[in-house]
Amino acid sequence: MSKLGNLGARLHRGEISYDFIGKRKIWYGVSILITITAIVGLVVRGLNMGIDFQGGAVFTTPTSMSVSVAQAEGFAHEASGHEAVVQKLGNGSLRIQIAGIDTGKADDIKETLAKDLRIDPEKLNADLVGPSWGEQIANKAWEGLAIFMVLVVIYLAIAFEWRMAVAALVALIHDITITVGIYALVGFEVTPGTVIGLLTILGYSLYDTVVVFDSLKEQTKDITKQTRFTYSDIANQSINGTLVRSINTTVVALLPVAGLLFIGGGFLGAGTLNDISLSLFVGLAAGAYSSIFIATPLVADLKEREPAMKALRKRVLAKRAQAAAGDDSGESGPAGDTYEAASAVVGPRDQSAARNRGRGRPSGKRR
Repeated sequence: MSKLGNLGARLHRGEISYDFIGKRKIWYGVSILITITAIVGLVVRGLNMGIDFQGGAVFTTPTSMSVSVAQAEGFAHEASGHEAVVQKLGNGSLRIQIAGIDTGKADDIKETLAKDLRIDPEKLNADLVGPSWGEQIANKAWEGLAIFMVLVVIYLAIAFEWRMAVAALVALIHDITITVGIYALVGFEVTPGTVIGLLTILGYSLYDTVVVFDSLKEQTKDITKQTRFTYSDIANQSINGTLVRSINTTVVALLPVAGLLFIGGGFLGAGTLNDISLSLFVGLAAGAYSSIFIATPLVADLKEREPAMKALRKRVLAKRAQAAAGDDSGESGPAGDTYEAASAVVGPRDQSAARNRGRGRPSGKRR
């Protein structure tokens, strides 16, 4: 068995455990810091909205152009007064995209640009894009996002409980905020592909969260009938039991997206891939993080406020204190109660050692 597989099996069996819930204030602080950074980047720099949202013109040159991309960007800026995005296509032609210009001035820009590029204006193809189409896309995206959020809350409230629905909603908002903030900081162009990517990551983020919630729901049945574990203890077990699974699914999803972003968009210069690949990459990573470090700890915080969970915590802590006092004094109550209280503190490996302690020793008095 591989090391990662062995680690996953040991986490699932409870042989080892990382205290995610106990350190939740650290994760909350990290998340708040990242979110504030994203919001500041969004406010200060803003989003680089593409031509589909701002409107503008797209000019396509004939094939086999001797003009470089940098030169074409300079010519387009001089002709329009706006920043231009220039891409070299596979047939050697250039695609010059100028956003935010008045479409009524497109003909003048076309004449000036054709003169600078030293080509016939008739051979410079021009496509005009109105801002109304981009506005419709944005409105539909907001509507889809709102409907998705409402359906998620309703489903989780019915399938699990309202506290899990609230925690999942907070995690989704966290993921979207970070992804949009990264876009603002990096300066990548926001296109309809970006919107599609944002809507796609919500499903991935929710999947990781529901996997942990399902395990948590299963393990907390009749939780008040025992005195070994608090709700937070079982929540921590649920995270550890599904940790390797969450890591594996996230890595498998991130690898092809990383190929699109870093190889396709970076090395090969396919800038059209950046819009959707960046949103997917950041969103997938943020979704895996939020399901482990935000959603489940937040559920534990909300549940621990219930009177029944508060009473359970008092009973568990009292029994653990009794077990610790019995170990120190060498006295204890009934054997079953002592073992149950001690097993809440030590791990299964220690329990096994406790059971085997004394085996192989001769009975009776030593002569």
